[in-house]
Amino acid sequence: MAISDPIADMLTRIRNAARNKSKTTDCLNSKVCRGIAEVLQTEGFIDGFDVIEDGRQGLIKVRLKYGPGGEPLFHTLKRMSKPGRRVYSGVDGIPKPLQGLGIAIVSTSKGVLSDRKARAERVGGELLCVVE
Repeated sequence: MAISDPIADMLTRIRNAARNKSKTTDCLNSKVCRGIAEVLQTEGFIDGFDVIEDGRQGLIKVRLKYGPGGEPLFHTLKRMSKPGRRVYSGVDGIPKPLQGLGIAIVSTSKGVLSDRKARAERVGGELLCVVE
């Protein structure tokens, strides 16, 4: 079965795995999903990820990270731009989730970046998701 929105699928798999206290979860491999995983890793929301080649599209094995009490490090992973309604934002319009404690992930001409890096590089783009 074809997945029409691989980004929403990835975010849902990570949300469900965090709710179930899983150590890892598998997501479909794509360039944008790898970019989102890199941003989540650099911002400290996940431990890391590995790309697994299976002869087809491949998989991304995401290693989740939890707080000292076993709670997930994020409350919500919300998809902002959807295939039916794209959301674009200039550099001044990029949101600051939780007054800067959360992150917004933006797809720019310089790759997939967090909101802080996009502001530092003065680029806007498609607002993919918000992590709070």
